[in-house]
Amino acid sequence: MKKYKRMPKHIGVIPDGNRRWAVTKGLGKQDGYNHGIGPGLKLYEACLELGVEEMTFYGFTTDNVKRPSLQTKAFQKATVDSVNELKNRDADLLVIGNTDSKLFPKELLPYANKRTKFGKGSMKVNFLVNYGWNWDLNHALKNQDAIDSQNLIDHIASNDISRMDLILRWGGRRRLSGFLPIQSVYSDIYVIEDYWPDYTDSHLHEALEWYQETDVTLGG
Repeated sequence: MKKYKRMPKHIGVIPDGNRRWAVTKGLGKQDGYNHGIGPGLKLYEACLELGVEEMTFYGFTTDNVKRPSLQTKAFQKATVDSVNELKNRDADLLVIGNTDSKLFPKELLPYANKRTKFGKGSMKVNFLVNYGWNWDLNHALKNQDAIDSQNLIDHIASNDISRMDLILRWGGRRRLSGFLPIQSVYSDIYVIEDYWPDYTDSHLHEALEWYQETDVTLGG
């Protein structure tokens, strides 16, 4: 596999376009999510080989659950199936999301809001499941006294997730959709027009080629 002079330490993934892909295939919108599991594993394997230290996958949000029941059940199952596949691989897993809601998959409760190592735990892999940006930030307000004396970032729900260097979004849409508002500060964003189930490793390498030429100033 090709080596790069500059590698992002942390890559965020917004796997959009599952429903639109399903429609183009003559399937029900809910059928697209199951076809997104394989691409996620392929991307993980490619990034692991390249030496990426951390990845965050956008599973589903507290807004997504407003969709029809068939779709909600489908993406809930897809997140569970993805984690079950990862258990047989090499990862330091963290599932972040609102576990107080009945919409959080109970199968993922053992991995929620704490890290669990599979294999050597070489790469940190974070899944945002039933995640909401407002839920994340409001978590800090539960301890107002601590915020007065310490950094706000230390008290958000996702405080164990580092700043993202590069965010990849499939499906052509040019928005963050509430994706880790703190950790996305100064992230470079690369948009792939293809739908997520059509992922190929060429998407990753095109993004990394582009990343070689970006001017990372972090505001300086």
